[in-house]
Amino acid sequence: MAFFGAIQDYSRKRGEADSAKVDFVELFFDLVFVFAITQISHLLLHDLSLKGLVESALLLLAIWWVWVYTMWCTNWLDPATPPVRAMLFVLMLAGLVLSTSIPTAFGARGLVFASAFVFMQLGRSVFMVWVLRHHNQANYRNYLRITIWLAVSGSFWIAGGFAEPEYRLVFWAIALGIEVVGPALGFWTFGLGASSTGEWDVDGEYMAERAALFVIIALGESILVSGATFADQEWNFISFSAFLTTFVASVAMWLVYFNVGQSAGHHKIAATDDPGRIARMAYTYVHILLVAGIIVVAVSDELVLAHPTGHSSAATIWTSIGGTALYLAGNLLFKFYIAGRPPLSHMIGLGLCAILAFFAAGLSPLVLGALTTGILIIVTIWEYFGQVEADNPVEH
Repeated sequence: MAFFGAIQDYSRKRGEADSAKVDFVELFFDLVFVFAITQISHLLLHDLSLKGLVESALLLLAIWWVWVYTMWCTNWLDPATPPVRAMLFVLMLAGLVLSTSIPTAFGARGLVFASAFVFMQLGRSVFMVWVLRHHNQANYRNYLRITIWLAVSGSFWIAGGFAEPEYRLVFWAIALGIEVVGPALGFWTFGLGASSTGEWDVDGEYMAERAALFVIIALGESILVSGATFADQEWNFISFSAFLTTFVASVAMWLVYFNVGQSAGHHKIAATDDPGRIARMAYTYVHILLVAGIIVVAVSDELVLAHPTGHSSAATIWTSIGGTALYLAGNLLFKFYIAGRPPLSHMIGLGLCAILAFFAAGLSPLVLGALTTGILIIVTIWEYFGQVEADNPVEH
């Protein structure tokens, strides 16, 4: 009987003290994705063409989807139990293989990347079917649907791995599209119907904390890139100014997300009657924009540190301004979904990015980086004092 389904229930115990706490093994698991994000940022840095951007975006989406599907699993399962820990360790090993193959995923190691990805996605889903069968029928049926969807997408991943590099992008885009659309459609499957967000008994506090930790992972990678680049340079006033600019940008990005948005999202999802709906949109879909923005800004930081003087190249301009705008847009969508209205500070920030783009070519990379950092600081201060005023209205 244990072969067809786990006899013991390995689910998280809800309603107890620290029941939503992120376990140390989950943080250990996340270390793989620090490496993965570093690999993607380096891949983009070495190919700043449209082709490089598209390929990097697809690989980032794939990495994010592996992580976010695992986040949903550990929302339901107790990572302190031996089988769940073993599952995470196996996924870590496969994740390392996946991450090391990123630089040549569209070259010689395409099949390695695809095989590792499919193993992680399908293997985790089959494990969930086994764990849930005798203990959570609604979620068991949900994971039957997910397994079928991932088996279909997996065939395209493997086909892309065998395909010539020029056709690989098409197969993998189809595969990724299937996996991205799945949650939005409730993983509708013939004979099994569709899942509803009401059946997704998620812990809102846990989901908010896990998503926030991934944002910290991405920001940490940005700081590591800046520190490593600065360490290899000749130290002078210009190089130190560039390093200071990139560091302040990372701090400002942290503040834009954590000053208001993260806590608001945490309270919103914890208080709602349908946390699965918010988790699906706000934390599964929207947060990828935040991570993408951080990675693009990390690339611009490295470009600024490497060549702080002279005129800004097209690559420096679009990574610096584009990355900042992408990060602000992701935060705007997240806060709009949580609060029901877009923050004015973020719209002003996006407007300033658009204005800056008109005369960026005449600026040095250092000045350009300082101005985009200034935009993030303006957004942070504006939003902070706006929130303080909203929390403490003046009585007349």
